[in-house]
Amino acid sequence: MCTTRRFTLTALALGIASFNAAAATPNDSAPLGKLPRWAQPLAYQLDLRVDPQQSDYSGNATIDIDLKQAADHLWLHGQDLNVSKVTLTDKRKKTYAAQYKVAAQKEGVAAIEFGQTLPAGRYSVALEYSAPFNQQLEGVYKVSSQGAPYVITQMEAISARYAFPGFDEPAFKTPFTLSLTVPENQVAVANTRQVGEQKLEKSQDRGWHKLSFAPTRPLPTYLVAFAVGPWDVVNGPEIPATKWRPQATPLRGIAPQGEGERIKPALAQTPAIITALEDYFGFGYPFDKVDLLAAPDFAAGAMENPGLVTFRDYLMLLDANSPAHNVRGSFNVTAHELAHQWFGDTVTMPWWDDLWLNEAFATWMQSKITRQLHPEYRADLELISGASYAMQSDSLVSVRRIRQPITGNGDIETAFDGITYQKGAAVLNMFERYLGTDTFRQGVRAYIKQHQFSSATADDLVAALAKASGKDQRFAKAMQSFLDQSGVPLVDTSLSWEDGKAVLHLKQQRYLPLGSTGEAKRLWGIPVCVRYGVADSSGNGSAKTQCELLDQEQGKMVLQGASASSWYMPNADAAGYYRFNMAHEDLARLTASLGQLPDTEQLAYADAINAGFDGGALDAAAVLAAAPRLAQSNTREVATALIPTLKWLSRHEARNPAQQARLVELARQMYLPRLQQLGYQRRANESQDDALLRASLASFLALDMKLPEVRQALLAQGKQALQPNADGQIKLAAANPDLLRSVLAVTAQENPQDSSDSAIDVLIKALGNTSEPAQRMAILSGLGSAKAAGNAERARNLALDPRVKVGEISTLLYASREDGEGRDAMWKWFTANHAQLIKRSGDSSGGKLPGLVAGDSCSQREADRLTTFFQPLLKQLPGAERGLAQTRERALLCTALRDKQDPEAILR
Repeated sequence: MCTTRRFTLTALALGIASFNAAAATPNDSAPLGKLPRWAQPLAYQLDLRVDPQQSDYSGNATIDIDLKQAADHLWLHGQDLNVSKVTLTDKRKKTYAAQYKVAAQKEGVAAIEFGQTLPAGRYSVALEYSAPFNQQLEGVYKVSSQGAPYVITQMEAISARYAFPGFDEPAFKTPFTLSLTVPENQVAVANTRQVGEQKLEKSQDRGWHKLSFAPTRPLPTYLVAFAVGPWDVVNGPEIPATKWRPQATPLRGIAPQGEGERIKPALAQTPAIITALEDYFGFGYPFDKVDLLAAPDFAAGAMENPGLVTFRDYLMLLDANSPAHNVRGSFNVTAHELAHQWFGDTVTMPWWDDLWLNEAFATWMQSKITRQLHPEYRADLELISGASYAMQSDSLVSVRRIRQPITGNGDIETAFDGITYQKGAAVLNMFERYLGTDTFRQGVRAYIKQHQFSSATADDLVAALAKASGKDQRFAKAMQSFLDQSGVPLVDTSLSWEDGKAVLHLKQQRYLPLGSTGEAKRLWGIPVCVRYGVADSSGNGSAKTQCELLDQEQGKMVLQGASASSWYMPNADAAGYYRFNMAHEDLARLTASLGQLPDTEQLAYADAINAGFDGGALDAAAVLAAAPRLAQSNTREVATALIPTLKWLSRHEARNPAQQARLVELARQMYLPRLQQLGYQRRANESQDDALLRASLASFLALDMKLPEVRQALLAQGKQALQPNADGQIKLAAANPDLLRSVLAVTAQENPQDSSDSAIDVLIKALGNTSEPAQRMAILSGLGSAKAAGNAERARNLALDPRVKVGEISTLLYASREDGEGRDAMWKWFTANHAQLIKRSGDSSGGKLPGLVAGDSCSQREADRLTTFFQPLLKQLPGAERGLAQTRERALLCTALRDKQDPEAILR
């Protein structure tokens, strides 16, 4: 053996490896979209020191990474972080000093520079840093409740980069191990159970303790959560073991101090929801506890953080005086967020273009769970109403697809819309019907099991459903046609008698409202289901349902047993995400048979009336003829289905007192007897639906139609509500809590001067003294509804006042635009105060801002001023480009429809 030769070859090989390592070092620029995959996180350890009394927090973030190629740097996310030290450690425990450098401040991209080229391998990166508590409800933020500060987190969508340095993308799922050092008088909670507590003894740490939490399951950064403050922690009923989960799961409520008792109703309903979800997925609840937290201020409705689900406080803090809307919303939103524990948390989308896999499934699943546990809530009708709502947006040329390519941070923010949630849920509902309930569930279960604690795409889901159903590529193409292109299908139908058979002719195109510049020619794979009337041998009528997949421009169905004079409903059970347009004679027969249709199909009929009007095929006379038929329904959703169109007619089409008087009189005839029958106060043992109907009718008749008798009834409650108690607080509980928003709106508009203070003065003072969330929302709606110029300006200015929380701003401004002084006054105020408003609400609100301040615009002038103002701000406001495009398009469509419609049709 020749040892010298062996040494020489080894040295040569090492030299070549070093040369190749240097040659492979990435030479790239800051990634503004996805991070490169040559560096990937494996696990995080977060050790944070948090005191809600302070303005910032500090800590250490240690990230285990896999460097897949030689490199002298890596990219990660961090925003508004003050990083003081970075240490890199290799697997041999050798350390290297590194530097943290901000590379793209606006996008929150930073670099860790190693100072030398390091070979591929596993490393640990430790960063010492501090950061301010965020002021716009992102990342780690601080809010106050009754004078006490609380720290809460909200990481979705891309706000974890404000909280800690890391790889802030959903595809990077790793375990997180968290420890929180907090003052001893503070409570801290996190995603997982607390597993340790250490009282700190050093002099600088006295009065502090360190709490350790169990490692999480693999999570993306946007699901990391913790909260610190003087919380009430309430034990709920333990979630018992099931065949899917052999151990019981603890359940707790986390409420602001003094509010613990009011979170118990929400806790009571949670075990049944978890159990029902487990039975559907065939997969046990996958995390170690369930905490429900009522946040004193929150940008969203709720957030599905595993083990620590956070909610707007009004959804969690309930009692006998809570509005029925909040009580029902509490159950529905809890079901939605807990459904996420499987869709989104256990299986996560790899990128934001598949956000619908989270939100559409949670929306659809919530409906299924609510129908099972609370059939009286009629979640089936809510799903259909949601689809109709989504179709309004989906009719725009500027609308996004369900699976919209994400090209920047602004696209991520604007993905949280009705297309992702309601359209996505409606598409799932349609294809569940097409495949069959059991088959669809088999596909979903297979998808969850195959991708558990990992990531998956829409294609993975479609493949699982296709495999479970045995369907060919025709099904896959049909489903993808709804995911990957925008728009609402319009199915034109006409029934003819051919060779002794009833033949239904079908033709599809894109639905476009009057004035749209869109292209109508478009194809989907539409599961068209038709219900139609047949006569049995005794001459009595019954109905059949027949379905076909329409994936060509035209098709036809032979309706077995139908006659030439049969009525038919082109969207059986309203399960299809499409609109229909019927031949005139066919529509007349359907209208005559409306009472034979189930509630679901009556809602689809109402949507067809609305769509026909928006498309210019029907005029006001047709709407006003259909409205009384629907208004007589005993089902709230059906009875009120045409109210949005009646509002539009009143606001935009009625040009003279006679036309307005006709609309007011029709509204009085259709709805006032129903409201008077319900009365203005709660009745013993009344249903939630009665309470919700009363609230809808009172708001419409008092604020939109301005019926004097309704306004006087609400004003009487308002005067009582504004009277002071012995302690100086006003008696808001004297008004019906379900009507409080409308009561205070009317009171602010009438502005009675019975006492030394006006209603506006009293409400502004009450805002500073009231912490009850439902009452605060009602006060803000009331203030925003003020019509007198001086009062309205004072109310809007509160949006810039710390007495109004960041998450409450939109409630105030929306009310001012809709029920208060109106669009022009709002616009003037916004253009004068936009910089302060954006500073308070944050740049990420940009996508919603055009719609908030200029929604319901209906003129070329308004569309042009919107564009002129926002165009220079687009680079500053992520997502504003899409918000601007959609708000402008809506304004122009409204203008086209108003100009086309003949207002005299109101009087026919």
